[in-house]
Amino acid sequence: MSSLDHHRKQAKLYLRWHRDGHVPMAAIVRELLPRFRGLSDQEILSAPFRLHDAQELVARMLGHESWEALAKGAETMHAQSDKPRSIIRSSEPQLFVSDMDAAIAFYTGALGFDLAFAHGDPIFYAQVARDGGRLNLRAVDGPVFADGFREREADALAATLTLDDAKPLFLEYQDADVPFHQRLRTEPWGARTFIVRDPDGNLLAFAGR
Repeated sequence: MSSLDHHRKQAKLYLRWHRDGHVPMAAIVRELLPRFRGLSDQEILSAPFRLHDAQELVARMLGHESWEALAKGAETMHAQSDKPRSIIRSSEPQLFVSDMDAAIAFYTGALGFDLAFAHGDPIFYAQVARDGGRLNLRAVDGPVFADGFREREADALAATLTLDDAKPLFLEYQDADVPFHQRLRTEPWGARTFIVRDPDGNLLAFAGR
């Protein structure tokens, strides 16, 4: 298979992922295709996205301005420049917890996450997920934070989760009596944020555009 045939297959795969509503695709499209910048994940996944868009995406991942530019140079490109650009599609922060059962109950109950998986008997490692956000929970013996840490670093965050609009989720959590470290506010740079505190003192920031 020629390199160009490989790139065509890659473009068709991206096209299918977009049609299937694969959330990580939205971040890639927003990052590499200028006309989609400023749109939310849902807006990108709902927007028309055709084969030529997917081909342009592949071309830009390889450092070309267009599919045509890639096609003209595909067979003569230096091997190093032919390597696809790696894209970070998501992140999964790891939070340390002292009581796994209590942590899972908090995240799945109060915060509305689903339990994606759990390992061990008793459980020592688990993942919770809500929409595109995933958090890994790791059990530790004893306190999660050293004595005096929270007094010295009162606002140190464990993770930040981004949303299109933070207010609806804030209101949901407010109705559920979720413990807030910081209530909903508008930051100087324009984002609307709030911070939740879990049973072990991990601080989770929720930030909306």
